[in-house]
Amino acid sequence: MTTQLKLGIPKGSLQNSTVELFRRSGWKINVNGRSYFPDINDETITCALCRAQEMSINVESGVLDAGLTGLDWIAENNSDIHVVSDLVYSKVSTRPARWVIAVAYDSPVKTIEDLEGKTISTEMMKYTQRFFAEKGINVNVKFSWGATEAKVVSGLADAIVEITETESTIKAHGLRIIHEMMQTNTQLIANHDAWEIPEKREKIEQIALLLKGALLAGNMVGLKMNVPNAGLEKIVSLLPSLNAPTVASLYQSDWFSVETVVNSDAVRDLIPNLMKHGAEGIVEYPLNKVV
Repeated sequence: MTTQLKLGIPKGSLQNSTVELFRRSGWKINVNGRSYFPDINDETITCALCRAQEMSINVESGVLDAGLTGLDWIAENNSDIHVVSDLVYSKVSTRPARWVIAVAYDSPVKTIEDLEGKTISTEMMKYTQRFFAEKGINVNVKFSWGATEAKVVSGLADAIVEITETESTIKAHGLRIIHEMMQTNTQLIANHDAWEIPEKREKIEQIALLLKGALLAGNMVGLKMNVPNAGLEKIVSLLPSLNAPTVASLYQSDWFSVETVVNSDAVRDLIPNLMKHGAEGIVEYPLNKVV
């Protein structure tokens, strides 16, 4: 009988980006309406939707063998789990998000020490309490059920601890960041006992390898072009590459086919430069995975 891996998929803001990442990695996860147990095209895996805030608790207890959640919620729950891999992606970007301390723009508070005796509203309550306790700053931390930014505006709190990627929501509420408390990104985590089972460990490592490959590919593209012999050395010198580019002779010709993988941000400047030095028939194509 096949040993199945019980895999947690984060429900909520990370759900769509996680399902898409798995698709690019070779797994099709079908979330059916209100079902908490999505289908997946791999008989060795069973999926369960779980809030990112609770994922590390369920992995630590063994309800799930592995799952994806943020470093922030692992820290909030103080969970004893095995971190398999860092996977830097989110609902907005491929940058780590930040938990920050923010106050009203016109607040006299300038530093975290100025929050002595003040009230702070946040969803990440336990970590915030530990953070200020370690600093020796006495604050009153209240749990926020949502709309945290509005707590300062409405006078329910003197400051908030909130997650941000672009700072746009914080600025839109007239708030000012006074301290970055932590950076967070998605992590693939595993239960310690599951990690010691060879079949499950192999499957978890396979997932980690292909997810990281898909994330790396998301920032890169393939380039293929025809290059005359006279311009070959110059064009090869212009090409950034994971290794040396692939160069092959064209049939009965003094031209070459050159192929490489480059960072997608470099393409807009690179292609005109390649053409200037004689490259023709340049083809840019997306990548699913780079491993």
